[in-house]
Amino acid sequence: MIDYNRIKILYTIRNSSISNFVTYGMNQKLRNKKILITAGAQGIGEAITRQLITCGAHVAIHYYSSSEKANKLSTLAIGSGQKSIAVQADLTKEEEATTIVQKSAAALGGLDILINNAGSLVARKKLDEIESKFWQNVFDINLTSMMYVTKAAAPYLIKNEHSSIVNLASLAGRKGGHAGSLAYSTSKGAILTFTRALSSELGPHGVRVNAVAPGLILGTAFHNTYTTKESAAKTISGIPINRAGNADDVARAVLYLASEYDGFISGATLDINGGSYNM
Repeated sequence: MIDYNRIKILYTIRNSSISNFVTYGMNQKLRNKKILITAGAQGIGEAITRQLITCGAHVAIHYYSSSEKANKLSTLAIGSGQKSIAVQADLTKEEEATTIVQKSAAALGGLDILINNAGSLVARKKLDEIESKFWQNVFDINLTSMMYVTKAAAPYLIKNEHSSIVNLASLAGRKGGHAGSLAYSTSKGAILTFTRALSSELGPHGVRVNAVAPGLILGTAFHNTYTTKESAAKTISGIPINRAGNADDVARAVLYLASEYDGFISGATLDINGGSYNM
């Protein structure tokens, strides 16, 4: 008896690139998944959101000030037949973080995946320039806000047989970053530990927790603001594949970890830096 499904699959593999075939599989895994993305309307977050929409996911797009982009992305998802909502909040305030999770779950009909993308360097300050208020602000934006959102989302994620969390860390959390990024690098390093600890705590409930640590990702507001052309060129000269990353490079890695919601990877950090750091 001829297995036409097998023939179709083999034909697809033979006539598509491996990356396209993998993307096809990823699309199927993420289709109809209910996903909240923090800071999902700019830079890396926007790239993640767009790829999730392409994969057929239902998306709740959190934003702080990028209302126009967030609403356009939400409209794009709805126009594709998916559920979507754009939600504004200052995630450093626990009440607002909890509210956007509740609104997202209500609009999408629950939550399967949480992508903690919000964060900022805020400003470059060396040790002798750092005031306690600045230090606390950086940690509130990068780490405490992540804890607030995750705490609010966990009960929804635990309800499902398989759920997933992906946290955005940074190569700076591995290496220490460039001059003036002491507070930022330290907070991003803490996210790596937060990820490992959370994977142990939520693992028994069927929730996997992983992180990605991007290196130099050009074309984003972050590096457009805080990285000079000279610094970028110097960094690129030390990257084995001889180029900087872009937002889609990070988004693909995030989608991979998110799509493996029923997989065996948890407590891990995926480095995205072109081979400049591989420890």
